[in-house]
Formats: sequence, structure tokens, C-alpha cells
Amino acid sequence: MSSVAPSRRQGGSTRALLTPSSVGTTSGFLGHIELAPKEFITEHYHPFSDKYLYLIEGSVVIRVNGESVRLEQDEALFITRGQRHRIENEGNVPARAVFQIAPLAPRPELGHVDTEPVPHPASAPPKVGG
Repeated sequence: MSSVAPSRRQGGSTRALLTPSSVGTTSGFLGHIELAPKEFITEHYHPFSDKYLYLIEGSVVIRVNGESVRLEQDEALFITRGQRHRIENEGNVPARAVFQIAPLAPRPELGHVDTEPVPHPASAPPKVGG
């Protein structure tokens, strides 16, 4: 799956790895996020899906509906469908995380809603398919 191109549309680097279009998943998908120091993923929400986030390396602050939650290496967070969330690397070392989104939205374009301007709007979003 290292051949999956990262999306930088929302900031940082997001790769959707195990998806309906890549491996035929039918109940959700798994991906990877990398954030350099001071990078962030813009605020958004998933109207049909929950997000499971596991931090592999580094430290991040996740703003969930305006509340700050610090996540350290080897910690995880569950974000319920509809909750706005923004992921920020406020540290001085890179942060890496794995996430799962489940269940799938009825159509890929309905699965993600941006709630703040994205830093790279011309970049393609992660390819999920379905």
C-alpha cells in the first residue's frame, strides 16, 4: 500500500489505504496520517461514520466539538459520527497515526464535510471509492 499517494488537501499527509476501491472493503476504511511539527488536519466531520484514531508516534491535540483532547504515543481516541474534529501537531517532532472510518457513507462524496477552509483546495481528497 506504500504506492497510495498522500492527500495534502486538509493539511498534513493523509493516505486512505484499505478502502472499497483498493481492496473491496464494504464496512469502512483504514488510513494513515502524518503531521510534521506545527501541521494540522483542518476541522471536519463525518455525518455517517465514526472515526477510530490510534497515535503511533508523537503527540497531537484533537479539538472535538471545540474541546481539546491531548493524545500521546500509543493512545487512541474514538470520535463519534457528526463530531467536528481538528488534529494538530503542536509538538516539535513528527506525529503519525492510523485511523479507521466506519461504517461507510452511502456515497464517498457524502462521507466528509469540511467546516473550515482547507489549506490546499486544489489537491485531491484521499481516494476511497465505493
